[in-house]
Amino acid sequence: MSAQNKPKPEEDKQQPVKRPGVSKWTLIQWFLIPLLLIAALAGGLVAGYVIIGKRELSDVLQWSTWKHVYDLVFAP
Repeated sequence: MSAQNKPKPEEDKQQPVKRPGVSKWTLIQWFLIPLLLIAALAGGLVAGYVIIGKRELSDVLQWSTWKHVYDLVFAP
């Protein structure tokens, strides 16, 4: 067999080159998931403080509310 008739090894075949970049799933992980977590936190605050606790929504955003909750949780 001459050199021209030899089958080429697998390395000589061109493989499709993967383009480095950001995939759609990566964008979903970095933007949509944190957004959903923030929405779940807000929904939990509304459900727990406004619906169950029967308080005003504006009270959730006050520092004194969270200081009181901290004091209740970590009281000796």
